[in-house]
Amino acid sequence: MDFSNSFTFTALLLLLLLSLISVKFFTSKLSQNGRNIKYHPVAGTFINQLLNFNRLHHYMTDLAAKYRTYRLLTPFRSEIYTSEPVNVEYMLKTNFDNYGKGHYNHSLLRDLLGDGIFTVDGDKWRQQRKVSSYEFSTRVLRDFSSVVFRENVARLGNRVSEAANSNETMDIQDLFMKSTLDSIFKVAFGVELDSMCGSNVEGKEFAAAFDDSSALTLFRYVDIFWRIKRFLNIGSEAALKKNVKVVDDFVYKLINNKIEQLRDAKDDSAMKKEDILTRFLQVSDTNPTYLRDIILNFVIAGKDTTAATLSWFIYMLCKHPDVQEKVAAEVKEATKSMEVEDIAKFATSLSEESLEEMLYLHAAINETLRLYPAVPVDAKVCLSDDTLPDGFSVRKGDMIAYQPYAMGRMKFIWGDDAEEYRPERWLDENGMFRSESPFKFSAFQAGPRICLGREFAYRQMKIFSAVLLRYFVFKLSDENRTVTYRTMINLHVDGGLHVRAFHRT
Repeated sequence: MDFSNSFTFTALLLLLLLSLISVKFFTSKLSQNGRNIKYHPVAGTFINQLLNFNRLHHYMTDLAAKYRTYRLLTPFRSEIYTSEPVNVEYMLKTNFDNYGKGHYNHSLLRDLLGDGIFTVDGDKWRQQRKVSSYEFSTRVLRDFSSVVFRENVARLGNRVSEAANSNETMDIQDLFMKSTLDSIFKVAFGVELDSMCGSNVEGKEFAAAFDDSSALTLFRYVDIFWRIKRFLNIGSEAALKKNVKVVDDFVYKLINNKIEQLRDAKDDSAMKKEDILTRFLQVSDTNPTYLRDIILNFVIAGKDTTAATLSWFIYMLCKHPDVQEKVAAEVKEATKSMEVEDIAKFATSLSEESLEEMLYLHAAINETLRLYPAVPVDAKVCLSDDTLPDGFSVRKGDMIAYQPYAMGRMKFIWGDDAEEYRPERWLDENGMFRSESPFKFSAFQAGPRICLGREFAYRQMKIFSAVLLRYFVFKLSDENRTVTYRTMINLHVDGGLHVRAFHRT
């Protein structure tokens, strides 16, 4: 969907007029606040974001390289974007209580994500965080998810093997999306979605509707007319409403089926309590809407993030075949006692100890996340007037976002080779993994809101990568094609990642 061409010339003139009004308004506000208060430089307006929507993160990276922290003006508020690690730490940790999702972010996200953990603050957030943190720390869920990851990568490996045998081009991102969707649905709902084999038509429709809903939701951040369009049920808002209905119908059906299964279970101990939905239902008699919001937040966290990262990871390995061979050699060395031809048996017998030994693989995944973070921009709202560590002020109601995508490309953070893909930057002179500050490497957030599923994500990505690279070599189907992202909540490869796989000898 090409949002940048969806407005007429007349609409753009109206937007320009509104922008001029907003500049005048904010200039007058600044003069009222006294000469001693400093505000970040103005780098443009929301119109620039709108016109650059399809390359939004490139545009904002260019601004970050020039200003580090800057403002974009809208008719209703200042929007502040920062790539400065000290500001990120201040927002996410030091003064955490003053930077939340706020009403603004909640109003934009709630149609898709409801009152889930990614959209709320205060008691609602703390309650979900507490329950979710407990569930993610249980060994039952960790062991269950590991089994699910191994089963699904085996199915994926068989699909890749078929493509390699017939020398077919495949969209590896599409396969990753299907496989991780199958994984997160099994872990979250305890059901086999089987989107990998395409037998579940409803599941396929859900996946497409969920992706489109994500893109349409993000578009609200640059579309000042979205409330009017929603009221009139036209354009992008009509499309969003239609897609969210598909999502809701599917999820509520799964929830109601699970509730019926629990009611019909004669012996409560006979009902497996491995999946997240069942475990939440065991805690309390929770209403379906609350469960829908919690589970969809888990889905967007567990499906899109790992699948997108694995896609960019394969892209980086195709662009850097020497890194691909180093990772493959490490996997082979760590699993040298497992000389099995069957992919499923290899996946099943891949031990946690072997995965722990794959330090270069871990570094290569982290380097991918540095340059292609699953969540490229994360927005908060300032809840009361404040001054950031860089000495500039922010006002109550301002939106302030940190930019993992731009930060990964900043030379003042990573050095002159910031834009180069170099896994070695994560290893010390002895080849041991060297972590970085989460306020510098912010792919998983940091502070109280740090990603609960971080270790799950690493485990899934390492299992998938180890199995696939043990058996296959990947190459881009078209080396001349420009690979870029689709502007949405998560950083997907636009149009998919088309590759060929070859059996590794």
